[in-house]
Amino acid sequence: MSEPLSRKDFLSDQEPKWCPGCGCFPILKAVSSTMADLGIPREKQAVVSGIGCSSRFPYYMNTFGFHTIHGRAPTIAMGLKMSRPDMNVWVVSGDGDALSIGGNHFIHMMRRNPDINFLLFNNEIYGLTKGQASPTSNVGTVTKTTPLGSFDQPMRPVTLALATGATFVARVLDSDLKGMQEVFTAATQHKGIAMVEIYFNCVTFADGVFDPFSNKKSRAENTVDLVAGKPLIFGVDRKKGLRLKGLKLEIVNVDEVSESELLVHRPEEVDSTQAYLLSQLRFPQMPLPLGIFRQIKAPTYGEMVDRQREEAKKRYGEGDIEKLLKGSDSWVVE
Repeated sequence: MSEPLSRKDFLSDQEPKWCPGCGCFPILKAVSSTMADLGIPREKQAVVSGIGCSSRFPYYMNTFGFHTIHGRAPTIAMGLKMSRPDMNVWVVSGDGDALSIGGNHFIHMMRRNPDINFLLFNNEIYGLTKGQASPTSNVGTVTKTTPLGSFDQPMRPVTLALATGATFVARVLDSDLKGMQEVFTAATQHKGIAMVEIYFNCVTFADGVFDPFSNKKSRAENTVDLVAGKPLIFGVDRKKGLRLKGLKLEIVNVDEVSESELLVHRPEEVDSTQAYLLSQLRFPQMPLPLGIFRQIKAPTYGEMVDRQREEAKKRYGEGDIEKLLKGSDSWVVE
């Protein structure tokens, strides 16, 4: 019987080149711990990244890895998964890499539902290129490219993933190691695309942007945990809840309403309306939802390709590549 794997088994001998205090460090710990806990061998794991601070990840993992080109990690990852369906494939990308130059690739990966984990590191800034506004920077954010404040509406990764039909969508904080591991485990066990947005702190160019959610003193008041089958309650004294009124969510005092009026979280619902409404909650008017928004079963891209391949064999028989290449539509150049 082989020895159980530890977190260190999944870490390479390379020293991470991130700023001291960067949120990438706890994410690296959570990913390597999850891999060890699941017991999936290193040779069955692959990490594919694009460009950015987060995209250095493959160098620090003792697994197969690909550091690809800007925004194109989904393409490489899907090719890998299709050729090696036995591999547990992770995509690591940032808010700029995934949602700017890689926006189209992100959308199509979500809708195709390949059996891949997609970790979207969101620090609301371009960190590697020294602090420009990113697609997720909030309105008013002052950066080197927006010295008077950004006026672009920020992209919302969770909302976008839900809109494209992603079958597993979640959000976690870099400061919550336990929460990250629980969601990463659920994502790996999910059959289909699993998109996890990770709020992580950029200590150099956007330090403290997520403090209202990560600070122990304020987190209870400013966030709501998404627990399947449970009413959405939050607050230091657990006296605040969310209720659906018409097509909007509102905050109510749990002592002033019946329990049946409180919204119960249903991530397994095929209809993504509730998940979408939760993704639209904006701080400080409303609490920030954390956890799994949606988790449904659906055929994966690989399963559908296999199914169609078998159907083609039934209709037309086994293919003959030589016959195809030398068919009536070919010619010889002398």
